[in-house]
Amino acid sequence: NAAAALIFPIAMDAAEKVGLDLSLMGFAIMLASSAAFMTPFGYQTNLMVMGPGGYSTGDFLIFGTPMQVVLVFVSTVALVVSRWWMVWLVSLAILVAASMF
Repeated sequence: NAAAALIFPIAMDAAEKVGLDLSLMGFAIMLASSAAFMTPFGYQTNLMVMGPGGYSTGDFLIFGTPMQVVLVFVSTVALVVSRWWMVWLVSLAILVAASMF
């Protein structure tokens, strides 16, 4: 999205100056730019379904807050663990297991 496109060069420059891994910084930008679950104004599709679905801003807070907490936890673990792809495999396994019940 546009926010990620605007901040990407600034974040990459900052990561180089501090000595951080550029792929981790890119991953953090990717997650942060997609983390707009708690507000209807965070993404266009949220606004598109708000009116026809009869949702209120409170509904987005109720359902978006747990999703935001999970995203913070998973992204923090993924950025700290050197084998980040393992985090995604475990997340996929949890998602598959949860969908079976």
